[in-house]
Amino acid sequence: MDLGLAGKKALITGGSKGIGRAIAEHFAAEGTAVAICARNTDEVAAAVAHLRGLGVAATGRAVDVADGPALAAWIDDAAAELGGLDIVVPNVSALAVSNDDAAWRAGFATDMMGTVHTVQAAMPYLEKSEAGAIVIISSVSGREIDFAAGPYGAFKAALIHYAQGLALNLAPKGIRANTVSPGNTYFPGGVWEKIEHGVPDLFKTALALNPTGRMGKPEEMAKAAVFLASPAASFITGTNLVVDGALTRGVQF
Repeated sequence: MDLGLAGKKALITGGSKGIGRAIAEHFAAEGTAVAICARNTDEVAAAVAHLRGLGVAATGRAVDVADGPALAAWIDDAAAELGGLDIVVPNVSALAVSNDDAAWRAGFATDMMGTVHTVQAAMPYLEKSEAGAIVIISSVSGREIDFAAGPYGAFKAALIHYAQGLALNLAPKGIRANTVSPGNTYFPGGVWEKIEHGVPDLFKTALALNPTGRMGKPEEMAKAAVFLASPAASFITGTNLVVDGALTRGVQF
């Protein structure tokens, strides 16, 4: 299937590793120019070099998405460098799972407002696109209560609600908005590798919950996000796509 992404321009926050990196790579494989950000300068530079090696225009900057003005400035610069934006993928999370005030503030600033500010800053460019699309990375923790109940789950649920509101309000402008809710996703340097070595009992419990007998891979989440962002999904908007290997038990209508 031709996804129709060749020549498009996509911006991904948190694109230096894990799911965000895989999303950027899959866009590049489709011929899409990409812009990424993350907090580590060296990791961003390495990721951008890799993406350029895949044969597409790529740019990136070290940005903390909780810093709204810095985030907006980078998005403007990235759009200028790429010649516009067609797709935005807010992907960054503070991974705040504790129940103290600091975790709630971090989740709100990063997960919630980082996403809102990304969409707001990108909107003037999406409005000029003929294939404007927003794909927000949420989580299965946003639709079921699990060990991440608290700020992480609450804000992931809020992101699904936010995206569906965007879908309704932006449909007349031809801009689509969807979410992808990954299940537990394992990759080197990721949170589940850290849990595997630091809290092995929790890792075994989480692994046992999935009937497939394994956790997801970043590329499996990325393929879902890239499809939803593509013109091939032109009539899909307001959808929350769960990619979890049958981990969750709730029925999604």
